Amino acid sequence: MNAVLAVRQYVSKMIEDSGPGMKVLLMDRETTGAVSVVYTQSEILQREVYLFERLDSPNREPMKHLKAICFLRPTKENVELLVQELRRPKYSVYFIYFSNVISKSDVKALAEADEQEVVAEVQEFYGDYIAVNPHVFSLNLLGCCRGRSWDPAQLTRTTQGLTALLLSLKKCPMIRYQLSSEPAKRLAECVKQVITKEYELFDFRRTEVPPLLLILDRSDDAITPLLNQWTYQAMVHELLGINNNRIDLSRVPGISKDLREVVLSAENDEFYANNMYLNFAEIGTNIKNLMEDFQRRKPKEQQKLESIADMKAFVENYPQFKKMSGTVSKHVTVVGELSRLVAERNLLEVSEVEQELACQSDHSSALQSVRRLLQSPRLSELDAALLVMLYALRYERHASSGLPALLEELRGRGGSDRYRKLVSAVVEYGGKRVRGSDLFSPKDAVAITKQFLKGLKGIENVYTQHQPLLQETLDQLIKGKLKDSQYPYLGPNTLRDRPQDIIVFLIGGATYEEALAVFNLNRSNPGVRIVLGGTTIHNTRSFLEEVTAAGFRGRSTESSQVPPRSSRR
Repeated sequence: MNAVLAVRQYVSKMIEDSGPGMKVLLMDRETTGAVSVVYTQSEILQREVYLFERLDSPNREPMKHLKAICFLRPTKENVELLVQELRRPKYSVYFIYFSNVISKSDVKALAEADEQEVVAEVQEFYGDYIAVNPHVFSLNLLGCCRGRSWDPAQLTRTTQGLTALLLSLKKCPMIRYQLSSEPAKRLAECVKQVITKEYELFDFRRTEVPPLLLILDRSDDAITPLLNQWTYQAMVHELLGINNNRIDLSRVPGISKDLREVVLSAENDEFYANNMYLNFAEIGTNIKNLMEDFQRRKPKEQQKLESIADMKAFVENYPQFKKMSGTVSKHVTVVGELSRLVAERNLLEVSEVEQELACQSDHSSALQSVRRLLQSPRLSELDAALLVMLYALRYERHASSGLPALLEELRGRGGSDRYRKLVSAVVEYGGKRVRGSDLFSPKDAVAITKQFLKGLKGIENVYTQHQPLLQETLDQLIKGKLKDSQYPYLGPNTLRDRPQDIIVFLIGGATYEEALAVFNLNRSNPGVRIVLGGTTIHNTRSFLEEVTAAGFRGRSTESSQVPPRSSRR
């Protein structure tokens, strides 16, 4: 189960099917994103695709010497634009691929518009999602719910994205959902309806143990997206923002022109692939090693070119040398900026208190730690509010809650009112009243013993103690211990065996900390394959935007706006 490979194979097949000759790739905004995360432009150029155009771009030149490969979402707008295109074709022949199921009436409309008979093919290739990592996918949707109910348009889009993923991985799953979440049940029913309606498409070879789709709700764990991160990929998204593998570095002091936007893709960047799940301290060491390796190679490249053989060797090695040079400068810049932000925002100290709030249960110590940090002038307005949010979630119903005093201290810091309102909005979104699971206390004797032993021997890394709720949920699922009473099956059938192929989907967005948990579960459970998806991939700012978009605005009458954030993913 590899989401990146699934979309790559679709793109390769489109290019192969169109045959030899010069081609244009015609896409829309969403399919452009889907293709760009799995294929580099240079890779596609090698396959005779010389032009990349948007179908909605108004001033495209007619180029009758080019074949057009169209990869589009089957939306009403796209079908209308394609009808206009076919009435006055700009290219010699059209190979049309829709990223999801297209209705018969839309195919008829296209056929009627194709009076010049330029359409060679119409097919469905189900790449209707963003393949972030092989085991992670996103739909890039922010604000999927209004209160505790789906936004209808977002429900439709999420159903399409999730069913496309199932079709691309060739899985017809049994479905389980989080009982405490109405949106989870609704999405489960919508996916089931599509599987029933399009039963011929989902008629895959049966496996001994059927695949399983588990649908969860972000509001069950509002802690994870509020925490600072210390592994490379998660940290980059938290502090700089990743948007379809791209990182905007234009605000970095003294940045050179060619590094204003960089791409981090495990498919095309060996250093990133090897380091994306390592913690920040290890990254620093590995960057140093990368630099030293680069320096060792450098003098060889600059030796005198005295013979034809020398020149030939130089030319052969130059592309690798140039690529390595680009990799070094990119990662040195990214890690340098992360270090600068960690120091500037005092994040080591902040993160230690965040972890204490998320993982320990000593109320007076936690309250003292938060108050101490709130006194620090180095603490940013956002970080101050996040600490109070974590405290509010952790000690929501504590008899001697210090929340009113902490909110007063936030006010005393002289910041804007919006963050204080967001504190109660986050509790409204993911507080005790709405959670279906017990987020903070271990569920059984084994877990309690584990936590006790962990406390005795000390924590290996004080900044990464926290484990997302998803890790425990999946662990229980793999062991066959996930309670049907909390996560029922949709329909009468249940799994007798432990699941092997698991697709888990988070309404309201997943995080890179959860992606790391899934990566580790895949590694430590041979025979189990898990793919994680979400309506989006959150960092803290986007999560607060999600809460606000859902209409949880705290107890104040004024509207609360989240500040602009670095990413949509």
